[in-house]
Parts: sequence; structure tokens; C-alpha cells
Amino acid sequence: MRSLVAGLFISLDGVTEAPDQWHFPYFNDEMGQAVGANMERSDALLMGRCTYEAWAEYWPDKAGADDPFADYINGVTKYVVSTTLTRADWTGTTLLTGDTATAIRDLKQQPGKDIAMSGSVATVRWLLTEGLLDELDLLVHPIVVGTGARLFTDDMPQVPLQLLRSTTFETGVVHLTYAPAG
Repeated sequence: MRSLVAGLFISLDGVTEAPDQWHFPYFNDEMGQAVGANMERSDALLMGRCTYEAWAEYWPDKAGADDPFADYINGVTKYVVSTTLTRADWTGTTLLTGDTATAIRDLKQQPGKDIAMSGSVATVRWLLTEGLLDELDLLVHPIVVGTGARLFTDDMPQVPLQLLRSTTFETGVVHLTYAPAG
């Protein structure tokens, strides 16, 4: 069975929004290896509507731009969870509508590598509360951003997690990997 793994850049105060505004001073080879390892172990990407719309506008133009992430994101099989999109035109994209929980369970039963996620924090929250997320891979940056969308919201139910791995990078970023407890 495939695992569904969400990888997120996150600040100390829980902000995940607009990492391009605060993340890059902390990016180094260690972080590149961690991100690359997650890309290597996956052959599909799940995302929510907002991430899909932003990435579908940006990444197709970067194909062949000598950027490993551009090659990965444009070539990987993509699934989009949305109740409002009616089509997904980015090459290799399938729109999941209707009973998305069942669709995701079915995807996890198909042969293949892991299914990765990046961004899409509302979808990550939903997956956590539905028991569909197998790993939460956080790169916690030593910065307080102050404002922006946060991974965890006040209206979320408790979701017990267990720490699988932790590593501290030279930049002070802490790489934490969690799985559902129990």
C-alpha cells in the first residue's frame, strides 16, 4: 500500500503561507537532500485547488529550465482535490471530485511509490482529521513570520501523532517526521 506524505515548510509560529518570502535564507544542501528524498520516494502528487491553480500557472513554463523540481512537478502524476474546479488541464493531472476520501483510499491501494503533498494546508488538515495522511514531514524554520495561513487552526480536533524522525540542520531548521499515533 502506498503512503500519503505531506511535506511542508513551516515557521516556528505555524505559518505555511508564502514560504518564498521567508524560507530561502535557510535552504542549504541538507534541506535539499531532505526535499529530494521525498521526491525520490514518490511517483504521484496530491494537492488542493489553491496550490494546483498557482502551480499550474507557474511550473509548466519552467519545463526544461535546468531545475530538478520543475522536471519533477511537470512529469509526476498529479491529483487535485476540489469541490469547485470543473477541469484540470495541466499535463498529467486528474481531478478528484465527489467522495474524495474514497478516491484517496483507492489511490493508496494502487501499486506505486508514495503519494506526496506540498502546500495545500487546508487539504493536509482535512486528511489528518480523516485519518488519511500517513506522514507529516515538517521543515520547521527558526523564524516567527507573524501572519499568514497556519497549518493548525483553532477549530481542528485533536489528532495524536508520533514522532518518527528528527534532525537539526546547520541553519537551525528542524526536520520532523510524524505519523498518526496508534
